[in-house]
Amino acid sequence: MTEVRDSTSGDVQGQSGGRPPRAPHTPLRSFNRFLDAPLAVSPRILLILAFLLLVPTYFTPLYNMTMFAPQYQEGLRLDIYSYKLVGGNEGQDVKEINVLNHYIGMKDLVTEDFTEFNWLPFAIGIFGLLFLRAAVLGKTSHLVDVAVLFLYFGLFALWSFGYKMYQYGHNLDPKAAVRVDPFMPPMFGYKKLANFEVYSYPQLGSYALGAAALVLLAAFFLAWRQWRRETA
Repeated sequence: MTEVRDSTSGDVQGQSGGRPPRAPHTPLRSFNRFLDAPLAVSPRILLILAFLLLVPTYFTPLYNMTMFAPQYQEGLRLDIYSYKLVGGNEGQDVKEINVLNHYIGMKDLVTEDFTEFNWLPFAIGIFGLLFLRAAVLGKTSHLVDVAVLFLYFGLFALWSFGYKMYQYGHNLDPKAAVRVDPFMPPMFGYKKLANFEVYSYPQLGSYALGAAALVLLAAFFLAWRQWRRETA
C-alpha cells in the first residue's frame, strides 16, 4: 500500500511540474495590469492637446461679471483672469463698482485679496508639465494619476471661487450707509441684486480648462479600449 501511495504522489508531482497554482484573475489584478500598459499614440496626442488647451488660461479671462442698472445702461464689467481682475472701460468699471460696494458695506474688489491669484497660474503650469510627462513616459497609470488630480483641482478651484463670492456678499459692514441683506453673487447666469441685474458667465479660459478635462477623459477611454482589444 505504501509503494502505491508513493507512486501516485510522484505521478501527481510530475504532472504539475512542481509549479504553484496560478493566481486567479481578479478585478484588482486586471486593473493593475491596465495601469501598467503602455499608451498608444492616440492618447499621447490627446495629452499634448490637453497641454495646449491650458495656454489660453494665461491670456484670456476665466469669468466675466456684468452689472446693469438704470444709471448704468451700458453695464459695469469685470473680467476675472487666473491672476488678476480687469475692469471694463480701461479699469474704470472696477473703481465704479468699488464705490457702489462702499455704500452697502462690501469690501473693495482688489487683486491682492484674491489669494487664488497667487497659486492658480502656478498650478496650471504644473499640470501642463504633468500632461507632457504622461505623454512622454506613456503609461496608463500616469494618465490616470494626472486626470484624477486635474479633476480635483477643477472642483477645488470652483469651490474656492464660490466661497470667495459668498464672503464678499455676506461680510458686510453693519455701519454702511445703505443696508442690504447678505447675498450671494451669481457664479453662473443671472441674478437680481437690489436695482442691479447681474450676469456672470465663464469665459474662454474656463472653457479651455473644461475642454482639457474632456480631452483627458477621451484619452483614458482610448487607452482602456486599446487594452481591452489587446487582452480579449
